[in-house]
Amino acid sequence: MMSGILRKRKAAALLGAALVLGSIAVPLLPAKNAAASEPVHVNSTLTSEPSIASVVEADKPAVVTITSTMKSDGPENASNSEMDEQFRQFFERQGIPLPQQQQKQKGRQNAVALGSGFIISSDGFIVTNNHVIDKATSIKVTLDDGTELPAKLVGADPKSDLAVLKIEAAHKLPTIAWGDSDKLKLGDQIIAIGNPFGIGTTVTSGIVSARGRDLHSGPYDDFIQIDAPINHGNSGGPLVDLDGKVVGINTAIYSPNGGSVGVGFAIPSDQAKVIVAKLQKNGVIDHGFLGVSIQPVTQDVADAIGLSKAEGALISGVNEDSPAASAGLKSGDIVTAVGDSLVRTPKDLSRLVADLAPGDKETLSVWRDGKSKSIEVTIGGNENGVEHAAAIEKDDVNRPSIGVGLANITPEVREQLSLSKNTKGAVVASVDQDKPAAEAGVREGDLIISVNNKPVANASEAKNAVGEAGKSGRKSVLLQIERDGKDSFVAVPFSAS
Repeated sequence: MMSGILRKRKAAALLGAALVLGSIAVPLLPAKNAAASEPVHVNSTLTSEPSIASVVEADKPAVVTITSTMKSDGPENASNSEMDEQFRQFFERQGIPLPQQQQKQKGRQNAVALGSGFIISSDGFIVTNNHVIDKATSIKVTLDDGTELPAKLVGADPKSDLAVLKIEAAHKLPTIAWGDSDKLKLGDQIIAIGNPFGIGTTVTSGIVSARGRDLHSGPYDDFIQIDAPINHGNSGGPLVDLDGKVVGINTAIYSPNGGSVGVGFAIPSDQAKVIVAKLQKNGVIDHGFLGVSIQPVTQDVADAIGLSKAEGALISGVNEDSPAASAGLKSGDIVTAVGDSLVRTPKDLSRLVADLAPGDKETLSVWRDGKSKSIEVTIGGNENGVEHAAAIEKDDVNRPSIGVGLANITPEVREQLSLSKNTKGAVVASVDQDKPAAEAGVREGDLIISVNNKPVANASEAKNAVGEAGKSGRKSVLLQIERDGKDSFVAVPFSAS
């Protein structure tokens, strides 16, 4: 639980105790209605709360400590990596070795990263985070009773940050069962178990603070945010509900100061157990790849293209020689479904495609030219290992509105903007600071290459296309803008003036 809540509860408990001890001198009822000798009755909810001891007693034996050894060039490099990671994103996205854990060996440095995990089967399968064991040359598991056993990596998936290990023990091992993370609601009580900083198995509790958090780390970002304190070393440990079942895997923290500030994140169990099952069976997961850049569908975008709801994933770019290009997907298409699964946000499309396997054939529902159509696509594989899922999301696209001056592409402008000889469009020559365009982020030098998905070759065509859009009665117009070599779509609402 958060420290503030803990302090309040402690204060309430102390206040209750003080009132009980001083009940004769300090009556709770008004003096005119209470006798001096009348005892004070304190609400029991102020002095006690349900114990989680039975849950901890049942689950703690199945929680393990994971020690990963990896080669490092030296203590300086290891330390710098840790600092870069902390200050770059403030999230624990890798097993971070502590300085005192680096030991010299044969003239080189062995960096030792600590993490946590939990046993899901009595024959020794263990779940943890991928970043706990990433690049490890050897992995050791320490059981709750102190037994140390070597572990074999069964499989890992960097995209979901999950990994499965296997140990061999002389007896059946205690286990924890999967729970249902979809049933979690804001305010539900949860318990985190792990080994922070290597000090030993530690239990913290709190509540579910938020659902569906996106840390922009991959297609599976759908984190449960919790306020139970978790720190470096908790990664891979279980997040359990009051029934003692795993509803999440503690994975990351937001930490401006390197320690817990009550903002932690866990992978939902309903997502994790599917990936874990695949890793147990195959050792690897081949994620599907589509090859598009996507951005959200705002209400302005929906108004501009006649879409009834501001839902779906707007394709702002299609990679050459990609599955999307082969299927005939175009910039300006809005994907509204993958098979029978609806696409309400870009993240939905990214996750749905990532869940498919290379070679799978799927039908995409696409909104194009004011109507819906079906497009068959053969999903590709992410062979280059760079783009880890369906698409690259563009959540930071600027949103200009009408209130700009347009110009043709002259040889000087072409050279200044580094445009190819075949590039056509209308250059934004000026932005009216009194119009929404300025606030929305339109810049001089932006190149408008299409209006409502119709290519424009020059300023005159762009101006006429915008005028026609206004006459059609729509609330906004959709522009495709090229800036610094990258394309994006922006919906421009028509000014009332």
